[in-house]
Amino acid sequence: MAANPSLSKLLQNLIALPSVNPAFLPIGDLRTGEAGMVAFLADTARAAGLDVELQPVLPGRSNLIARLRPSGKVKRRFLLAPHLDTVGEPELDRQLRPRSRSGKIFGRGACDTKGCVAVMMSALCEFAGSHQRPLNTEFVFLGLVDEEDGQSGSRFIAQHGLRADLAVVGEPTRLEVVTAHKGDVWLKLKTRGKSAHGAVPHLGRNAILDASRVVQVLETELASLLRKRSHPLLGSPTINVGYIHGGTQPNIVPAECEVWIDRRTLPGESDKTVQDEIESLLRSHGLSVRYSAARNPCLPLETDPTLPAVRSLLTAAGRRRTKGVHFFCDASVLSAGGIPSVVFGPGDIAQAHTSEEWIAIRELENAKQILVRWLDRLVIDDAPR
Repeated sequence: MAANPSLSKLLQNLIALPSVNPAFLPIGDLRTGEAGMVAFLADTARAAGLDVELQPVLPGRSNLIARLRPSGKVKRRFLLAPHLDTVGEPELDRQLRPRSRSGKIFGRGACDTKGCVAVMMSALCEFAGSHQRPLNTEFVFLGLVDEEDGQSGSRFIAQHGLRADLAVVGEPTRLEVVTAHKGDVWLKLKTRGKSAHGAVPHLGRNAILDASRVVQVLETELASLLRKRSHPLLGSPTINVGYIHGGTQPNIVPAECEVWIDRRTLPGESDKTVQDEIESLLRSHGLSVRYSAARNPCLPLETDPTLPAVRSLLTAAGRRRTKGVHFFCDASVLSAGGIPSVVFGPGDIAQAHTSEEWIAIRELENAKQILVRWLDRLVIDDAPR
């Protein structure tokens, strides 16, 4: 199969446009934000005859909505929804110079998720140029901001935006159709002690010592409990203690210590059930902590794989059944907002966020063909009987 030069070129153009989430670079760094990507993609969409709208979400940051409107009244709507932001690295300038080598394209975002952006925009533009407008079905490219930090783009859509029959959220899934992913809850646990001079530690109470006991319970007893639970597509939930900080200097008994945890959740779990379980377990060991959320929880995803549009995508992808993944993404946010969502795209999550991020050109083209076949099938379903 010959690679499509225009698709490869589109991806390289996108890699060269900095779109690092501002959370990962200093304030004022001109390489942050998705505005350049949005402007470029808006021009691409307009040239293909799509109707373009910018949806302000954060200061200077807007979701991109590019619609292929039907000839009649909208009765069904399907979204192609990749995110536009990337993470940043110290060597970012080098990573913004796309390179093609050995059938792969290298550069920041090649896999996560500018490859998906290129594929989804290219598929919709090609479809728009080779078909009459569908009768009652609207197809929408939805470029989302801020997925890598607070998911503000998808949260805005869920609260105020589009309604749709299905969203295909662009993430690297190796062309598998994903209907379930884990959620993520970050909690900050704070132990309180009593300060004293390091020469007379018996006059104080060491908050770090209490925190170490908390960590021991979480990483042993709670981890063991979690391993006994399982989901058919996702396996078991997990707990990770990723950050601990306490004290000010060696000769002072620390009065406070913070422990930050990452708790990956299964469908049916919530931030409240996670906190309640931890609180009950620590209390049974005589441990008391203060809780606070380190960020908004990311919900798990579980979409019905028998939905007609999901089955249609499975057929287009040549897959027999859907899969689950351990990472979270915008799909669960859109799903919680009333838009059934699946995850699909070229590339392997193992390449995401790496210093030598890459994606295979052949897989880009395969992904585009799958999406065009899916759009074709949806139009056939839309045709009058």
